[in-house]
Amino acid sequence: MSRDDTNGTDRRAFLQAGAVVTAAAAVSTQGVVRTAVADDAAGKPVLPKRKLGKTGVEMTMLECGTGGLRDRETLDRMLRLSFANGVRTFDTAKAYGTEPGFKRWFEQMPEVRKQIVLVTKDEPKSPEQLPAMLDQRLEALGVDFVDFFFVHGLGDHHSVEECGKFVKGKEMASIADKIRKSGKARFLGFSTHHRDRAEVLRMTAEGGIMDAVMLMYTPWLALDSPLNKALDACHKAGVGLISMKQVAGQFPPRNDRVDILKEVQKRVPMLAERKLTPYQGLLHAIWTDERISGSCVSIKTTEQLRQNSEAARRYEPLKTAEILQLRDASIAHGASMCADCDGRCSAAAGTQAELGNLTRFLTYHEHHGDRSEARRQYAMLSPEARNWEGADLDAARRACPNGLDFAALLPEVEKHLA
Repeated sequence: MSRDDTNGTDRRAFLQAGAVVTAAAAVSTQGVVRTAVADDAAGKPVLPKRKLGKTGVEMTMLECGTGGLRDRETLDRMLRLSFANGVRTFDTAKAYGTEPGFKRWFEQMPEVRKQIVLVTKDEPKSPEQLPAMLDQRLEALGVDFVDFFFVHGLGDHHSVEECGKFVKGKEMASIADKIRKSGKARFLGFSTHHRDRAEVLRMTAEGGIMDAVMLMYTPWLALDSPLNKALDACHKAGVGLISMKQVAGQFPPRNDRVDILKEVQKRVPMLAERKLTPYQGLLHAIWTDERISGSCVSIKTTEQLRQNSEAARRYEPLKTAEILQLRDASIAHGASMCADCDGRCSAAAGTQAELGNLTRFLTYHEHHGDRSEARRQYAMLSPEARNWEGADLDAARRACPNGLDFAALLPEVEKHLA
């Protein structure tokens, strides 16, 4: 089973929010380390941690993602505030343009680098490009090594066969060994939105090359789904798993008089009982899955940081019924992105258009606020992948696990991204 059907409070006596402690506490059966080391720089306890697969690296359950933080002043502020609020895992990439911000931070506060888990990413077409790309990333960050070097968006521009070369190929195994021995990257992995990511993850578990995967994820995966089985295989093989794209698009803002977040709280009594926002509830649902070590969340405002860090400090596992209530509330209010996407929507609609990617890019534009990246990725799609003319969008909606209203969303894609 991937999640507990009980409340689980007898197994998880979590620290009271704001308590200052001085020694590490026990590790729970789901791998949460009750970190109790007071932060020397900020005087606040570090957020709870989990071990990331067989790497043994302890990452904070909340990872600060920096995609979309294009403004220098905002980036500098959010990095420092995230650290001050107990976050110790940070994610960047060449495509984000945020690595120079990390470099400034490390130059001004050299002690920070030793206290954080640092992830960066690049977009190689083939494994042999990785060593040179890693050198470029280190130079941009101003560091000698990173903890994790990821292939960014494996499958976005690779066939399943090409993905296989990265996760189980002999050439990649040799390159990965050399990179680790060089000390320039402690571990290797990839992020993925690929509609066939279940197959890619299955190969990853078999290959034994990759140390970690960051994947588009939803906490209400069907237990018998190919992706859920692939996650089980990776977890069993010791591949660390990090969720992403889990919040934006689930409860989209509307221009009408309905306050969606309040409506969601009415539908999910647990939220009011625990004094959680719907977004905090989603994070709790994700962390209830014992296979997921942490969640990479794009944090752009101090209020988002406050809510996300508070969610980590106050985490308690959810019952399955509560997770399903969150699912139903999300579907009822018209999610704009389906983290379950495996291409079934396009198949049902009889189209080559990548409906899942089109709505994902719209979410980047509307909810992440990362408009340039949304347009960049949209432009990289083939004309066939963008052309949804003649598609049976009602059939696509019925096939979608999250019931996306493609008839309403796709014209918005054309309006904002074309």
